[in-house]
Amino acid sequence: MTVVLGIDAAWTAGQPSGVALLRQRGRRWECLALAPSYASFITGEVGWDERPRGGLPDCGALHAKAVELAGAAPDVIAIDMPLATHPITARRAADNAIASAYATRGLGAHSPSPERPGPLADAMRLGFGALGYRVAGTTTKPGTRGVLIEVFPHASAIALLGASSRVPYKLARITQYWPERDAPARRRALLAQWTKLRRALAAHIAGGELRVPVRGTLAALKRYEDALDALLCAWSGASYLAGHLHPHGDADAAVWAP
Repeated sequence: MTVVLGIDAAWTAGQPSGVALLRQRGRRWECLALAPSYASFITGEVGWDERPRGGLPDCGALHAKAVELAGAAPDVIAIDMPLATHPITARRAADNAIASAYATRGLGAHSPSPERPGPLADAMRLGFGALGYRVAGTTTKPGTRGVLIEVFPHASAIALLGASSRVPYKLARITQYWPERDAPARRRALLAQWTKLRRALAAHIAGGELRVPVRGTLAALKRYEDALDALLCAWSGASYLAGHLHPHGDADAAVWAP
């Protein structure tokens, strides 16, 4: 049995973070839990009609819930957040390396700072570190267990769909993707991309369906995007264990991507 915990971590405590838990039995992966926030994952009370709360990551509680649901500790924890073996104070070699690797496919990398995600990145490293997990850098052999890996869900989305460039699925960029369309048409186009990703993930993972509402504000859709990204993070973790991801960076920090 293999277990992966995926976290789409917000860079500030005020914003919620998606969480997904996968377990593999035999050759099939199954999603045991999918939540739009730390709190809803830990309590198991996921209300998709309610606005999820932000908060600091309680690594001990997240890990304990994963063990409770899966019957075993995560073999790898895959997180979409800058991580390093030490506090992050500026743009890293990992940020430049992943940006260079995916520049031709329309992807870049945000620059981390001591403020964002600063304390949250430290909380992840120290909190999960106390449970025996270490940050995986370029000297870590792909597939090594008992590690934290920084992942890039957008790169995994490209690989999952066999796309040649950026997949237009991020709410914040909806106007940039389709500037000539009106708001309802943009929404339909975005949800069509989500459907493609969900179907592609369903080919590998049982469960974890997202019943996205057809109506509602764009702000209300953000919780579904966070959960989808968490599922992509978890799938990235499964791909890492299979030896399909490669590190971009150095020994102190690396982004693992296809």
